[in-house]
Amino acid sequence: MTKPVIEIYTQWGCPYCVRAKALLDAKGVAYTEIDVTMDAAKRREMEARKPGARTVPQVFADDVALGGSDDLHALDAAGKLDAVLGL
Repeated sequence: MTKPVIEIYTQWGCPYCVRAKALLDAKGVAYTEIDVTMDAAKRREMEARKPGARTVPQVFADDVALGGSDDLHALDAAGKLDAVLGL
C-alpha cells in the first residue's frame, strides 16, 4: 500500500494544531506542515483547497480534505484513520 502525502495547515499558538500533529506523530506518520501564521498566500491556498475552511488545522491526505483536529480524532475513534493514512 502506498502511503498518502499528508499535509497539515497550521498557525503559531494553535492548540488544535498541536493536538492534530501529536496524533499524526503518535501514529508515526510523516507530514508536511504549512504554517499560515504570517502567510496570507498559503492561507488562501488552504481555503481554495477546502472551500469554507477558515480555521486551522486543516489536514489533507493526497489532496483529500480530512478536516481539522476534531475530525482527525473522530476518524481515529471510529477506527478509520489508519486506513486513510495507509497504515
